[in-house]
Amino acid sequence: MSEGSAELSFLPMQIADLDAVLEIESISHLHPWTRGNFSDSLAAGHWAYCIRPQIDQVIKGSYLDPAILWAYCILFPAVDELHLLNITVSPKLRKLGIGSRMMAAIEGITAQQNIPRIILEVRPSNIAAVTLYQKLGYEQIGIRKNYYPADPQLGLREDALVMAKSIKLES
Repeated sequence: MSEGSAELSFLPMQIADLDAVLEIESISHLHPWTRGNFSDSLAAGHWAYCIRPQIDQVIKGSYLDPAILWAYCILFPAVDELHLLNITVSPKLRKLGIGSRMMAAIEGITAQQNIPRIILEVRPSNIAAVTLYQKLGYEQIGIRKNYYPADPQLGLREDALVMAKSIKLES
């Protein structure tokens, strides 16, 4: 079984997971979240998940080892929308469909919770993410000007594309 075909386990993120989360975060983002950002999200009750292979598919010492963090996400449920705050797949496991499968699971949770829409921000320069979201049916609904830091030394900032998708609710 390859990493890309293993079933995903969404496990609630704990403070003990933050070292592994920060290891991926620091090499994945130009301006990574801090330990404080993650701790604050946990304290605020955001839906925070660590994604690992399912326990019955374990191959110790490989990426199918449940001790290895594959990805994580932070979600903020509001009254009528779920805001995707952070979703990151380990760089070693990108291009295996894990992001698409995570998004499908998130959409399923959103439908079960009767939340009609998912909204997110993404850097226009993150072509892989923008392409994935478009492929999954997300549409640009706006732009947040100067949302992301781009070059702190020069004080430059990057806009964010605001994307959303309506979710078919379960009856």
